[in-house]
Amino acid sequence: MECSAIKEFIESRLADSEAHVDGDGRHFEAVVISDQFAGKTLIQQHQLVYGVIKEEMADDSIHALSLKTYTVDAWRQANQ
Repeated sequence: MECSAIKEFIESRLADSEAHVDGDGRHFEAVVISDQFAGKTLIQQHQLVYGVIKEEMADDSIHALSLKTYTVDAWRQANQ
């Protein structure tokens, strides 16, 4: 699977999100930015993302996905 496809899955299925995805075709790293993460624990944030790509995870198109999740404000602060 291509990184661009995972990016599209996340951004189209998780409203108002931005995703940056890198990987080798089976193992991926993603940074996902969304205000939907506000007030949620890290586990809940990751569950939101995994929830939108569960089909791809189930059919082994994505073997492994490492996530970093940020709200828009947290992303801005992390990149100052």
